Amino acid sequence: MGIELQFQRLCCVHSVKKLLSIFGIVIAVVAVITQLVALPYENYISLLSNADGVGFEAETDLATDENRSNVEVDLVLGFQKLGNSSYVEKRLNANSTIGFYLNVSTYSSLGRMRNESGQILQLKLPAARPNGWENVIADTGNKSVSLSENEATSSNSNMLRAGINSKSRRPASISYMNSLVQQNSSISLVRSQWRSAREGELRYAKVQIENAPIISNIPEFHSSVFRNYSKFRRSYELMERVLKVYVYKEGQKPIFHQPYMRGIYASEGWFLKLIEKNKQFLVKDPKRAHLFYLPFSSLKLREALSKQNFTHQKDLENHLSNYIGRISRKYHFWNRSRGADHFFVACHDWALRLTRKNMETCVRVLCNSNIAGGFKIGKDVSLPVTYVRSAEDPLKDFGGNPPSARPVLAFFAGGIHGYLRPILLQHWSEKEPDMKIFGPMPRDPEGKAKYRELMKSSKYCICARGYEVHTPRVVESIHSECVPVIISDNYVPPFFEVFDWESFSVFVLEKDVTDLRNILLSIPEEKYMKMQRRLKIVQQYFLWHKSPVRYDLFHMILHSIWYNRVFQVKSK
Repeated sequence: MGIELQFQRLCCVHSVKKLLSIFGIVIAVVAVITQLVALPYENYISLLSNADGVGFEAETDLATDENRSNVEVDLVLGFQKLGNSSYVEKRLNANSTIGFYLNVSTYSSLGRMRNESGQILQLKLPAARPNGWENVIADTGNKSVSLSENEATSSNSNMLRAGINSKSRRPASISYMNSLVQQNSSISLVRSQWRSAREGELRYAKVQIENAPIISNIPEFHSSVFRNYSKFRRSYELMERVLKVYVYKEGQKPIFHQPYMRGIYASEGWFLKLIEKNKQFLVKDPKRAHLFYLPFSSLKLREALSKQNFTHQKDLENHLSNYIGRISRKYHFWNRSRGADHFFVACHDWALRLTRKNMETCVRVLCNSNIAGGFKIGKDVSLPVTYVRSAEDPLKDFGGNPPSARPVLAFFAGGIHGYLRPILLQHWSEKEPDMKIFGPMPRDPEGKAKYRELMKSSKYCICARGYEVHTPRVVESIHSECVPVIISDNYVPPFFEVFDWESFSVFVLEKDVTDLRNILLSIPEEKYMKMQRRLKIVQQYFLWHKSPVRYDLFHMILHSIWYNRVFQVKSK
């Protein structure tokens, strides 16, 4: 018995030694492979592992508020400086990529990064930051980078091809997005689990809109800016007569119930201010409501990242999630519809990402209406980016010159954000006398006056995307009666379910920016005159008023929310 036990112990010891030997060999092999792989790419791997944060569109040109502190690129915004001119951000999710701040003097060298071992990595640049493409800006250290004009042009062409021809999804064309509008008008996106008098009223409104009588006593030119003017009028009238909104009282300032009404994020603040004091649509009894408003500010939420105990994007998501949990425990309205009859209005770039999980079922009213980033045509609403310079006079500097007094073919001025704008400047700045393409203009009174003067005296105003798809220049162009040229793949324009945007604006794919002038010159003068004339018709729908009037921005935003909600309701 003793011999047998001793034999078993010896076998056990032998097995353990054998396993330890195998384990040691495996560790040695892994260590060798790691060294071989890491050596050429040591700096690149370190660069990615040490990056932190999420980037956002920080307009630092005239389309910003002088008092905004969050438009500067700094560590609070999630950027980390490398050397003298390079910034990176960690890819936090499938739709956010490594962003960058671009120095005008070095943008022509983008796409290459030199590490300490002398290895050069050729990297793809993104066509659109939210689409999952990655890039790293050139780390030039103290070296002065310069390229000949041919080299720079070739470099930019490579950048454009690298961005557009990525393996990510193809950009959504305006015709494709138009087809989605038609599809979503005939199907129900959300199947509600409850039945009530309110849902019955929405179902009745849907039938009335679908069978709207044709309005014939309106000038054809006016109706041409709409997809279907008769349906729009019927829907709008029903909204005025039927719609009731309940605003949740829960939530503490400054994130909730505190509107900010200046700068490029002013749209969310103006809507919050006007809806909370409205008497026509608001009800105190939530049982009478067709829609429930979540009154938070995405701008104030973002600012809380530095001013409150929030240290990461996830903290902001959790703050909104906790709010939803709070109202769903206190009321039954969220749970009965799974949030489908709730909505919020948010203009900050981060809102698209912060709300795509816990609040995805809501009607999301977003400035960052990126169809590739999760924006859903037919459910979500594209919010106009309105740069309000004066809360007391939101219509300041409204209007423009007649077509005969617009000698400039195309105008752009703005911060050099994202991959597209550097290419726009490199290819068109100071190349043609009728192409006024600039970087940031001076922000003194003279610079601001020059900016407005050029918008009012140009035929076409270039609305080029930055880090994100949206820009205040679209609405600025409409206010200045300058035909918008939207160069922003996957961008869903405001009130897309109502307006025929191609009747008063031009859409150019990002890959075609190098052919921009030829595209604009190919537009017949007669067509341009019609588009410019339609702009004057559309203007009334893009105006803020301290006391709302029919068909102004407040009512148009509310109508789009109403319209999308109506068509989510299942027909009998």
